[in-house]
Amino acid sequence: MHTDLWNHALALYAKPGVEEACLSLQQLGADVCLLLCATWLQAQGVSADAERAQALGDLARTWQQEVVMPLRSLRQQWRSAGQNDPQLAALREQVKGLELQAERTLLERLQACSRQWPAGSNETTDDWLARLAPDRCRDHDALHQLRVAAQQLQEAEDGV
Repeated sequence: MHTDLWNHALALYAKPGVEEACLSLQQLGADVCLLLCATWLQAQGVSADAERAQALGDLARTWQQEVVMPLRSLRQQWRSAGQNDPQLAALREQVKGLELQAERTLLERLQACSRQWPAGSNETTDDWLARLAPDRCRDHDALHQLRVAAQQLQEAEDGV
């Protein structure tokens, strides 16, 4: 099992179909970092509750609005112009790198927020994805695809 959220996120994101599912969910307003955190907490056996979900959501929302979204917006604004301007294209790649670093930092912050929550619960835990996904994403095929991929990753790591 991946002990840290970043490596879990990398492993899950590399699974077939997960990148596309995450982008679809992001277009519907979901925070992909929060969803990846949800799958990690589920795999860790951390019990979900409203207070914990609120703490994670608040942390993610602030970081997304103040750091990630401005970088993403700038990168997207430069997409067309960067195709004809090599210098702008190079700057766009640097912004893309900053955006990825900002997402990694968010994952680290989410992990730190959940550090004190007991893991390894043998009892059935509430569904973190259901708690952290926006309402419009809860019945979406992309969320189901993410859930299945996370379960397959967990089973592969557990040797099931």
